[in-house]
Amino acid sequence: MKRALASLCAVAALTGAAATGCGHGSDPAGRGRPEPLTWQQELRVTDAQQRLTARCMARHGFTYWEDRTLTLRENMPVRYVQDDVAWARAHGYGGRIGARQERLRLHHPLAAYRRGLSAARRAAFDEALDGGARVRILSATLPGSGREVRKRLGGCTEEAERALYGDPGRWFRVSKTATGLNALYAGDLMRDRRLTAAVAAWSRCMGTSGPAYADPQAARDAMRQNTARLGPARADEAFAAERATAVADAGCARSVSLRSVATDREAHYVDRLPDRYDEALDTYRRLQRQAYDRAVRIVPQRA
Repeated sequence: MKRALASLCAVAALTGAAATGCGHGSDPAGRGRPEPLTWQQELRVTDAQQRLTARCMARHGFTYWEDRTLTLRENMPVRYVQDDVAWARAHGYGGRIGARQERLRLHHPLAAYRRGLSAARRAAFDEALDGGARVRILSATLPGSGREVRKRLGGCTEEAERALYGDPGRWFRVSKTATGLNALYAGDLMRDRRLTAAVAAWSRCMGTSGPAYADPQAARDAMRQNTARLGPARADEAFAAERATAVADAGCARSVSLRSVATDREAHYVDRLPDRYDEALDTYRRLQRQAYDRAVRIVPQRA
């Protein structure tokens, strides 16, 4: 079986290939699949879902806060291979961004708003948002493990998903299948000789100016541990170390072409996935594209 690379980048686990134009703009198998969404487009779909939810909640007489605190650039996902030197110079590994988001999660205005409602209004709020006690439970089976995952869906949350994807149940099932496929090949990929050789070259490059971490994840783990060890009183010192390591990481990833090697090897293993996943992958990509086409009419791109 030879599956179209342009169709498969949506399940990239290491490189975020869908965000870097992994596809070639055509489908060698001739099936006319849409291009994968970039991370910027995925974010716009998320923003549209929040906007639709807020509108629905307003119709029920409630306020719903949309989370748009991060800029577009700050939202860039940091994956196993991160070779954007400019981003690393500004944000390190995103430690401060993550800390800011965690503070918002702990002190979100929506939570305070809900707590301030009377018991009756709070119950009405919950029912309006996600169906409350009458919520419906969606289920999906993850590839490989056969483990079942569930999701509560109802109210304005369901209305927003339906407006973007059509059938929320179908979207939940195919998205869990498509995004879970990396579990089927991740072990083989991480042991791949070409990838391990590129990671070893990255490690040697890192060792020329500092610790020779075994792989990019080890470098990030070390920086998280360092930040925790130094604590809030030495936060600036911790971030300086994080940023320096992230810049070296990104520079070395570029110098040894780690992204292109990882993308190529990931495509190789995804190409060997069983044919039975084709339909779920096709549907996932099509529904993603449908949601984005609708999202552009609902919210602008973040600045």
